[in-house]
Amino acid sequence: MENREVLLEVQNLSKFFTVNTSFFGKPIDVLKAVDNVSFKIYKGEAFGLVGESGCGKSTIGKMLVNLYTPTSGKIIYDGVELTALKQKERRKYCREIQLIFQDPYASLNPKMTVGDIIAEPIIINKLLPKNEVEKRVNYLLDCVGLANHQRNRYPHEFSGGQRQRVGIARALAVNPKLIVCDEPVSALDVSIQAQVLNLLDDLKDEFGLTYLFIAHGLNVVKHISDRVGVMYLGKLMEIAEKNELYNNPLNPYTQALLSAIPSVDITHKKERIILKGDVPTPINPPDGCRFASRCFRAEDKCSEHCPQLADVGDGHLVACDFCGK
Repeated sequence: MENREVLLEVQNLSKFFTVNTSFFGKPIDVLKAVDNVSFKIYKGEAFGLVGESGCGKSTIGKMLVNLYTPTSGKIIYDGVELTALKQKERRKYCREIQLIFQDPYASLNPKMTVGDIIAEPIIINKLLPKNEVEKRVNYLLDCVGLANHQRNRYPHEFSGGQRQRVGIARALAVNPKLIVCDEPVSALDVSIQAQVLNLLDDLKDEFGLTYLFIAHGLNVVKHISDRVGVMYLGKLMEIAEKNELYNNPLNPYTQALLSAIPSVDITHKKERIILKGDVPTPINPPDGCRFASRCFRAEDKCSEHCPQLADVGDGHLVACDFCGK
């Protein structure tokens, strides 16, 4: 895997939000949404990012597409450090990193037709002559499974799955290299989820795309991802190739997550790991391991020392002092 070309590298990325300040403006309560996170995404792969709601995975996605400014750390895209660029300089790279939103209805302008929504980024970026824009829109609609005559309809005239297809077509309109999929199927019915996931898989090969796929459904991530990263309370707990992660989870948090997946195999009874204790607040979190208060393997030092991701073999990274021992 290390011999493959890196498209995106995140180094020690953090995003803090000030919740409360003193009379003199000094931060008192700081929400550490993302805290010192590092990972790589290789060209042509789908990198899955999973975790509980509020763990910071969507915040990472928004920093990658320049909706949030990182508090610290580096975002290196195709050899260029984006975080070192001024906003005007970074804009030219924004076209190459697109976002598919979680809520397809809220992300589409209700006053614009679907054709105009897809055509807008093409026109703004001056990618094609005006007389070729309509042809490109029709091609994109066909790619996502919608008919050309539907281009004159408005978002409210489509189903949820169809609206998400429009959102995908809009992301493809500017010929991106990397697409951040921010829980793109969580608002859809299960049967529609499978259709959209298969569509994303097909488009990845057809357009030569790279994905950062954000979700909290472990089965969804396994279906589309090549490698998977597990987040908890702003920290990355484990990264591995998907089969390695699902068959050999090392971090106690990953083990607990996977044990909660329902199984249809009645002949094999899976032991469920029940987590105890309360989830720490991301506002002024503890200095030690974020998972220590709920971990079934925790010792005293876990509350004092925050483990860093370490390679335990074959690119399997784990943030736990007891994993691999």
